[in-house]
Amino acid sequence: MTFTETELKGVWIIDPVRHGDSRGYFCETFRQNEFEEHVGKVDFVQENESFSSRGVLRGLHYQRGEYAQAKLVRVSEGRILDVVVDLRRGSATFGRHLAIELDSDSGRQLFVPRGFAHGFVVLSEQARFQYKVDNYYNHSSEACIRYDDSSLGIKWPKEAVGHFMLSAKDLDGKTFAEAEKFE
Repeated sequence: MTFTETELKGVWIIDPVRHGDSRGYFCETFRQNEFEEHVGKVDFVQENESFSSRGVLRGLHYQRGEYAQAKLVRVSEGRILDVVVDLRRGSATFGRHLAIELDSDSGRQLFVPRGFAHGFVVLSEQARFQYKVDNYYNHSSEACIRYDDSSLGIKWPKEAVGHFMLSAKDLDGKTFAEAEKFE
């Protein structure tokens, strides 16, 4: 695997090495010793999967306080635009975001440390999104920032999907200014 740290310190792009032949391919999607060598020690305790259709936008989600989560995300079917926002007050990139396409063809993954909000929009007909987290989900600790908060400057590709489909929770998200941050 190839590990590349992004301009947002602690956020890593991880590209697998695929070994293919006429039958298909094989690749490792996670190898703890390599992960720790590049990213650091993270103990994943839960793995989740969502399945969505074109235009579904999920986010920008995060867990607050003692239930904050680091995530290792990937797409096992389809294509998405994945977005993370730095909520760490002391960070040089506080308030900045990163948008990156993830798809099943490349197998590219993204590691998102604690202190970031995360969301994505489905660009293909459907997408299966998988992610490992280092802390258990806690309903009372979840938070959401509005995907369309103009202060973040995120360019969501509405023209690529026609229209967005959002949950009531996502439509009711707070602005970046109102959202709880990380110290």
